[in-house]
Amino acid sequence: MGPPPIDRSPRSTVSHPQLSVQLYTVREAIQADLPGTLQRLADIGFSNVEPFAFTQLPGLGDALAAAGLSAPTTHANYLGKEVEPFFATAQELGIPTVIDPYVTPEYWLTAADIEKTAELLNAAAQVAAAYGVRVGYHNHAHEIESRIGDQTALEYFAGLLEPGIVLEVDTYWVTVGGGDPVALLRSLGDRVVALHIKDGPGTADTKDQVAVGSGVLPVADIIAAAPTALRVVELDDSRGDRFTAVADSYAYLVAVGLA
Repeated sequence: MGPPPIDRSPRSTVSHPQLSVQLYTVREAIQADLPGTLQRLADIGFSNVEPFAFTQLPGLGDALAAAGLSAPTTHANYLGKEVEPFFATAQELGIPTVIDPYVTPEYWLTAADIEKTAELLNAAAQVAAAYGVRVGYHNHAHEIESRIGDQTALEYFAGLLEPGIVLEVDTYWVTVGGGDPVALLRSLGDRVVALHIKDGPGTADTKDQVAVGSGVLPVADIIAAAPTALRVVELDDSRGDRFTAVADSYAYLVAVGLA
């Protein structure tokens, strides 16, 4: 049985506050026309978006407001940098959670290096708290491929974090890294406040990614394993039009009751 028919009719009045979309998916459109791109996403039906490199997007606050969108989470590479400007900007924009999306693979090979990264995130959390912001981390495949004892490096890392620091689990990259996203989500528990929901054959080639519901990932089981988490649609890349894939992903999640 294939996915349900795609309904691309104009946005309904029904809100799906657990759905969001990572703006990196439509990065070329964002760079060309930020307000227009956000409006296109709102017209699909999204009420939330997840900006990337948000301190480098002039006019983001006005564009969000004009499109009637919120940004409950955002990405920024801030670990190892002066963190205060990131959290001050998040406070100004009303973004409550700032997630670092990438620490390079060589820092996930030993317990000592993972502990250093955890120390950086714990320290950042103390600064962020003064701005009413919380911090988090988003994985790729290498935090799953690397193991410390009987745990993935990501699980070991999670055990070192102070309370209140959160995780956004990219379930596709967990699969690419050889992990079981459902089991990992159960292991990480309430620390997980957001999911990257994407689909495809589970390969490292980002061009293989497709609209949610068109690949092999057990999307319903993944969402059931973290039912309160924000569901952020993302394609790192695709062989087809990514805007169409975003619209099809949204339609699928709504049609099967996963929104």
